[in-house]
Amino acid sequence: MRINNVQFDASSFARLEGLKLIFLQTLRKTLQEKIKNRTMNLKEITKQVTELAKEVGKFIRTEKEKISSDVVENKGVHDFVTYVDKTSEQKLIDGLLKIIPNSGFIAEENTAGYKGEEFRWIVDPLDGTTNFIHGISPFAISIALQQNEKTIAGVVYEIGLDECFYAYEKGGAFLNDKQIRVSKATKITDSLIATGFPYYDYSRIDNFMKSLNYFIQNSHGVRRLGSAATDLVYVACGRLEAFYEYSLSPWDVAAGAFIVQEAGGKICDFSGSNNWLFGKEIIAANPQVFDEFLGIVKDCYKE
Repeated sequence: MRINNVQFDASSFARLEGLKLIFLQTLRKTLQEKIKNRTMNLKEITKQVTELAKEVGKFIRTEKEKISSDVVENKGVHDFVTYVDKTSEQKLIDGLLKIIPNSGFIAEENTAGYKGEEFRWIVDPLDGTTNFIHGISPFAISIALQQNEKTIAGVVYEIGLDECFYAYEKGGAFLNDKQIRVSKATKITDSLIATGFPYYDYSRIDNFMKSLNYFIQNSHGVRRLGSAATDLVYVACGRLEAFYEYSLSPWDVAAGAFIVQEAGGKICDFSGSNNWLFGKEIIAANPQVFDEFLGIVKDCYKE
């Protein structure tokens, strides 16, 4: 056969097919290596974030004994901030920029911002500030990493118990380096539920009381820990079966929700949709009780 004045015989075609096969095998291997390297890099990034969270956690733990009413500021009604929140956030941002330079931030205390960067961090330097200023646990550091607005890693360090929860994309979820999974409870009657009490937005207080009334009577009980990030990771490790709350911010839930998902749990907003990160309401549960739990919350919060 002649193509463009080049004579090809059977052996020539065989050699071309062989070269094609080698090319495809090389391409496949290259892609596999890229995927492997990205996973390994993400694992290493997550490890560095856990180390940073623990380091800043030591600072927070040290400062706990120095907190008094004269260093507490009001950001809004029942919404407090201290120099510890602000200093911790700056320490976290400085450390995270060393891990991924030129990354953006969504941070509670607005120490840094986001201008469309490929990578951005969603940071709460001290989730549970009210608990912290009263000397009550839990209070936690919450850090999520997003790439092109998709969460790919999360770390929640609960300082009081020195428990570090973390996960990275397709890598599973861990507590102090031991893999965790959501619980296996199958019914709300066998479940322990967590929620957060409204503390500034009382527009849905009647709906909340309706849900509280139901869960108190039809579950193992309801807990209000005072840290949404901690509530979420407690669902992830099976201490709680489900959690729900409204009037939350992205930094309250980004890392914890991702850890729940990597631990086998499910996340949504009160309507069952995915607008939970910026939609100011969230449901988290193990897969077995998820549908029942969502149905109850939907019924209680319907207008």
